[in-house]
Amino acid sequence: MQPASPASVLGNFANARLAHGGITTRFTQRNGHYFVTIDGPGGEPAEFEIKYTFGITPLQQYLVELPRGHVQALPIAWDARPASAGGQHWFHLYPQEQLRAGDPLHWTGYLQNWNFMCADCHSTNLRKHYDAATDTYATTWSEISVGCEACHGPGSKHVTWAEAPAKHPALAASRGLDVSFLERRGVTWSRNPATEKPVRSAPRTTDREIEVCGRCHSRRSQLTDEVTAADSLHDGFRVALLEPGLYWPDGQMRDEVFDYGSFLQSRMYAAGVTCGDCHEPHSGRLRLEGDATCLQCHAPQLATAAHHFHPTESAGARCAACHMPTSTYMQVDPRHDHSFRIPRPDLAVSSGVPNACTNCHTNRSPGWAAKTIRAHYPRPQPGFQTFGPAFAALEQGEPGAAARVAAIATDTAQPAIVRASAFTRLDGQAAILDTQGLRVALRDPSPLVRRAAVRLAAEHPQSALVDVLPLLLDPIRSVRLEAAAALAALPPGSLGPTEAASLDTALAEYVASERFNADRPESLVNLGSVLGARGDLDGAQRAFEAAQRRDPGFLPAYVNLADAYRAAGEEQKAEQVLRAALLHAGASGSAHHALALSLIRQKRLAEALPLLEEAAAREPGNARFAYVYAVALREAGRREDAIAVLRKALRKHPEDEELAAVLKQLSP
Repeated sequence: MQPASPASVLGNFANARLAHGGITTRFTQRNGHYFVTIDGPGGEPAEFEIKYTFGITPLQQYLVELPRGHVQALPIAWDARPASAGGQHWFHLYPQEQLRAGDPLHWTGYLQNWNFMCADCHSTNLRKHYDAATDTYATTWSEISVGCEACHGPGSKHVTWAEAPAKHPALAASRGLDVSFLERRGVTWSRNPATEKPVRSAPRTTDREIEVCGRCHSRRSQLTDEVTAADSLHDGFRVALLEPGLYWPDGQMRDEVFDYGSFLQSRMYAAGVTCGDCHEPHSGRLRLEGDATCLQCHAPQLATAAHHFHPTESAGARCAACHMPTSTYMQVDPRHDHSFRIPRPDLAVSSGVPNACTNCHTNRSPGWAAKTIRAHYPRPQPGFQTFGPAFAALEQGEPGAAARVAAIATDTAQPAIVRASAFTRLDGQAAILDTQGLRVALRDPSPLVRRAAVRLAAEHPQSALVDVLPLLLDPIRSVRLEAAAALAALPPGSLGPTEAASLDTALAEYVASERFNADRPESLVNLGSVLGARGDLDGAQRAFEAAQRRDPGFLPAYVNLADAYRAAGEEQKAEQVLRAALLHAGASGSAHHALALSLIRQKRLAEALPLLEEAAAREPGNARFAYVYAVALREAGRREDAIAVLRKALRKHPEDEELAAVLKQLSP
């Protein structure tokens, strides 16, 4: 990130134009300043000054400062690649969209806001300073771009040591740095003569370096900006797990998830590799060029045709081509998957996931690739990343899939992020988990596993509060917050004084974190849900209303606000809110379902039935919607229709006990 100036701006501002979706954007410059004419917050064309540049290669974005400190990213970027590579032109980041003012993805919308979407990773010692009452930012930083202190923490003690090392011997070992990366100091890699596998001379005992990189090179949400690189990654951030939509079932990156979540799945991470083994952190370059980085540790014969079966020096002969395939983001930015997988085109056949082979052989099928791999490797090595088929089966609703995923969740041989992801994928199916396995997970060394296990443990039918309560005092903030949210609905008086005080403290921390993120509608909904669970219905309603103002199309704000009105005994207000929610339903059936329940509570079953039918049709993967619709049909005297709905739903959810029980009751 740099102030816009002739030294930093790469794009063509010589009255250049780009037309997209009926809107022509113009780029100009005057007296060393740069301007864009584009549709503004009201939808009308207006001129704005470019305040900052963002990025250098392969693209450069541009930031505009709007009133109240909102810094926004334009939807048009400059392709900074050489013209010979297809670059040196303006392009739209959302070529398939026709975004208009009022849409959260429009450049003036909150999803293009630099202050909370981008700033923390691209500046040093950033403080967001958001005031929810006025929707104002007063964001500050120590350095506009990424400096030494972003990774090493505050540098005053380092300066003190550097100016007079002899006077400060106690600082010599760390050089006065709050964060020193010692994981690789004195460490060498060799190859086991029997297996040719790389072996670290000493085990990696910390994740300090990897976590500091992960502060920015991960998909995560921020919990607070009052942490530094010296703190645990999981104290300041809630790292995304291998969730559907973000990752493919086998763990390959799908959405823009960066590197951390991928790397934690890898055999290299398990063997003790750190980011700095391959990357020089100060230059951002690889330690060595191309395959030489891999051959620091791996046997030279792996770079020959006897291993990869491609012509020497061809693109397919590169280690990264097969083991680090790329996905392209932001139109022109190919990024390598860091899970270092063995190519598995057979999983592409069975689960529909991408595979490295047909990334290059685009005119071939996954079936061809699987057959070719089998011909070269008829006896493949036992896989390390074995969870993909189970995750895919659960996504597809296959019989027995939940039990397979439960086995992965409690298998300590699996990477921690995989086990945590397995727990999360079983949300709503906690009963399938073994209570002892859950108890072990709540004490797991990994905060990812503890965090994921908390909610399922709290929901488990045989759960004991004594197992979950200690996590209110967990040393890691992201775990404490999860425990607080999971236990928020406990009735007053259900805990002893000590436990109640722990819950109150953790809930206060949870509320502070969501208020820190009050510029995001989902955080306001989270805040309202916890306030409502604690009996503060007025506070809950205010939070949900604030979420509506932040994003008038954010459906959960409407559904939760209606539920708050219902809890307060104001059913007619709930109905009004839910009817407004139908305008923002998109493909979701939740508003239709919630409105139908409101009507049923008002004894208006006939009006509710079409809405329940619509909800079930919109979300055939939601077994609960089908169950409620079938029960309502039964109550309306439409037994045969209810049976038909249940049979159809059971074909998609064959293990759902509620559906099967109602069908058994209704069947002759």
